[in-house]
Amino acid sequence: MDVMDRIDAAVKESPVVIFMKGTPQIPQCGYSSRTAQALTACGQEFAHVNVLADPEIFQNLSRYANWPTFPQVYINGELVGGCDITMELYQKGELQKMVKEAVEKE
Repeated sequence: MDVMDRIDAAVKESPVVIFMKGTPQIPQCGYSSRTAQALTACGQEFAHVNVLADPEIFQNLSRYANWPTFPQVYINGELVGGCDITMELYQKGELQKMVKEAVEKE
């Protein structure tokens, strides 16, 4: 399977997915850690892809949604953004609502 197809499948298979450096339990980057913590605090399950474990995804994810940095959060197949946007949404209480609605819709 082509790397872009694998990325697309990961985005579409789960209502909420984070592409991050490391895992939510063992993040390998401060931005990934903060973003995963915000998603965890929403109280719903979410998928994750460790971009460090897959060099093809690491090298090509920026092409998928034209977003150059990690982490990347997708909800309902749409790019939400990276750490700053995710944290801003969380602080406003919007991320919790978005995640809950996405998971319940599933």
